[in-house]
Amino acid sequence: MRAILHLAWHSLAHRRGTVLLTLLSIAFSTLLLLGVERLRTEVREGFAGTIAGTDLIIGARTGQIQLLLYSVFHLGDATNNIRWESFEAVAKQRQVAWAVPISLGDSHRGYRVVGTTPAYFEHYHFGHDQTLGFVSGGPFQQLYDAVIGAEVAEKLGYRLGDRLIVAHGTGNVSLKQHDDKPFQVAGILAPTGTPVDRSVLVSLEAIEAIHIGWTPELRRPDDLKPRAITAMLVGLKSRAAAFQMQRFVNDYSDEPLLAVLPGVALAELWKFTAVAEGALRLIAGFVVLVGLIGMMTAILTGLEARRREMAVLRAVGAQPLHLFALLLTEAIAVTGAGLAAGLALLYAAVAVAGPQLTARFGLHLSLRPPTQSEWLLLALVFGAGLLLAVVPAIRAYRQALADGLIPKL
Repeated sequence: MRAILHLAWHSLAHRRGTVLLTLLSIAFSTLLLLGVERLRTEVREGFAGTIAGTDLIIGARTGQIQLLLYSVFHLGDATNNIRWESFEAVAKQRQVAWAVPISLGDSHRGYRVVGTTPAYFEHYHFGHDQTLGFVSGGPFQQLYDAVIGAEVAEKLGYRLGDRLIVAHGTGNVSLKQHDDKPFQVAGILAPTGTPVDRSVLVSLEAIEAIHIGWTPELRRPDDLKPRAITAMLVGLKSRAAAFQMQRFVNDYSDEPLLAVLPGVALAELWKFTAVAEGALRLIAGFVVLVGLIGMMTAILTGLEARRREMAVLRAVGAQPLHLFALLLTEAIAVTGAGLAAGLALLYAAVAVAGPQLTARFGLHLSLRPPTQSEWLLLALVFGAGLLLAVVPAIRAYRQALADGLIPKL
């Protein structure tokens, strides 16, 4: 066996140019395959970890995916608001442990403004039941205080005490600026890897004040009581009551409401994306297959040039099984090295592109060990390479001594 390994090493070194190209082909194919799988799993984990500890999301009657997207991920807009009285009615139910209102519809330089209450900082959990933390400052206390996410602070260069102007609408450009009522940065949140990083959090009273033109001289403080909100996050005393509360909300008679379980809504979302995920994985798989076929083609092509070499090996006592083992060993070495190089390229790509993906899309790619599914993909690629290498190995096995020594006419 040692002699075969020694011979395989020298043979590969002698054909290092072709071997290197084949190895790179397998490496980049593996990078694509593992990259698609890593991106898919990280996106799912990121979405699932965006909201933790919330049992129900409640909003106006719409699709449950749409409600999940605009209330939690700040993607899209609500079809309608819900009345404040409805929020109070749900919050008073005996099964409800806490309820946090959310009001959307404004923005600041392309970042969503979220109207809420101080309870948001206590009950919003993410990841593995992590709570929101502050880098500096704290929750809003004054009417025009604002708490900004980590990305907002970094990208716009805000510090405590800085002023910011809220605009009506959710686009990067707004025709109506509430510049007569500037907010002051009262707190900066620690990074979370969730849409909170790209949010400006203010009080519901402040949202009401900027839209009704409230001033202390002209209006009573009671005028700042919210009339409507966009959605609400609800935590229950017992998760066993989730379906009972969901039925209560969906059958609410005063206005059409919808209550969704975050996990169920996410599962439905994955059903919509499953086709796209499958297509990406299929494309990546075909790219890997092309790389492995290229390796088999290179070995088969090289066999014709190595007929003399095989004949000499047979002449000095090598058995057909030895030739079979030699070519199989070479294929195993090239495939294994290609997989290792592909894995190394994946970590290099994550290290280089990870911060850019986080900054632009809020997507975190971690430098963690390969997952079980990634190990399975590596094993499948290695097995496929082994199977394809059997074709040239069998051809070498069958090659007779005379076939190598007697030139073809």
